[in-house]
Amino acid sequence: MIDATHDPARTSWVASANGHSDFPIQNLPFGIFSPKDGAPRGGVAIGEEILDLGVALKLGLFEGEAQDAAAAASGPRLNAFFALGAGPRQALRARLAEVLDASGAERAAVEAKAGALLHRAADCTAHLPAAIGDYTDFYAGICHATNVGQLFRPDNPLLPNYKYVPIGYHGRASSIGVSAGAVRRPNGQRKRADEAEPSFGPSRNLDYELELGVFIGAGNALGEPIPIAGAGSHIAGFCLLNDWSARDIQGWEYQPLGPFLAKNFATTLSPWVVTPEALAPFRIPQPPRPEGDPAPLPYLLDAQDQAAGALDITLEVLIETGAMAAKGLAPHRLSRGSSRDLYWTFAQLVAHHASGGCNLSPGDLLGTGTISGPAPDSFGSLLELSRGGKAPLTLASGEERRFLEDGDTVIFRGRATREGFASIGFGECRGTVLPAPAV
Repeated sequence: MIDATHDPARTSWVASANGHSDFPIQNLPFGIFSPKDGAPRGGVAIGEEILDLGVALKLGLFEGEAQDAAAAASGPRLNAFFALGAGPRQALRARLAEVLDASGAERAAVEAKAGALLHRAADCTAHLPAAIGDYTDFYAGICHATNVGQLFRPDNPLLPNYKYVPIGYHGRASSIGVSAGAVRRPNGQRKRADEAEPSFGPSRNLDYELELGVFIGAGNALGEPIPIAGAGSHIAGFCLLNDWSARDIQGWEYQPLGPFLAKNFATTLSPWVVTPEALAPFRIPQPPRPEGDPAPLPYLLDAQDQAAGALDITLEVLIETGAMAAKGLAPHRLSRGSSRDLYWTFAQLVAHHASGGCNLSPGDLLGTGTISGPAPDSFGSLLELSRGGKAPLTLASGEERRFLEDGDTVIFRGRATREGFASIGFGECRGTVLPAPAV
């Protein structure tokens, strides 16, 4: 899958793309944006600019499969584009790399039309990439699962099924939003150990969860499983995902059926969908399971997936409090982790989801579950970092946090690096906590 589009020497005539931390010419992620006073439409991030796919179509820059893909991706949602699968997506990405190449034969002609073709990203509004019909959140971060289990079940942190089953639950798609949006603190029932009865009111233990989002491309028919060997081909792309969590509401409501109001109030995505093709250089073998762990059951085991089904992405969480913003202080980094710490591959999540006959559709979204590493500075939630609120964190500003307070902005960043290749990123996944509505 590594080809000329990954050449680290390749540069773009879009000057801001060269050396860009997230969106060099080697990335070319897809998303939905609207320019000022314009309607939402499909675009491609390139440096600090967005290439307008609809305009590129009108300029006649595509043909064949690339043209079909550009037409499907130029509307207000990427679902039709996702449904096309890998071939047309690869053709469009390769053609975009040619069009934007600083050494391309068409540079002069295309660059002359840059005023119509490109929009300054800072002047545009980002929208959800797809109409998300269904959302499933998994629990594939084993360090997170272990850390949380130790808080509540010190003698038995991981339940027996964890190493056999990719644990997941169905979430609510209607409350998924895009980065930079505000998140209203939820109300709900909560009960502390020292309280005789529950009360209803704002969550007192609001938290974030560092995850990767996985968009489904081509789906499957109802009743027809997706074999593990081909499950990766059903993935259209990846994003950063913050699955906000009200820990106190969840602690009271989750038995026996699991989270409900604690998780359905908000999920935030980064707006750009990074394709499997862009991430090809950063594929790695699935880390070996610890000695004594069971091998995946046959329906989840594929040699090629084990050899190259994981991704090496560095993930960061930062916080900017209201006081920090007022003083012009830089955000404080809370943790830095890696997607290497996922216990299951992305293909295994897809194959398991469909193994009982569930029909996945283009634009459906999977969350990996919270990604934490083995060390405290790699934990992907405040629940872990503050040990359930018992050990408050001291920020660079001198403020303390057990959980999130109103006015806090949480920022996720993700970057893939490998020697000999250009680094690529996801852009920010950002959300600011607003007070709960009056009850």
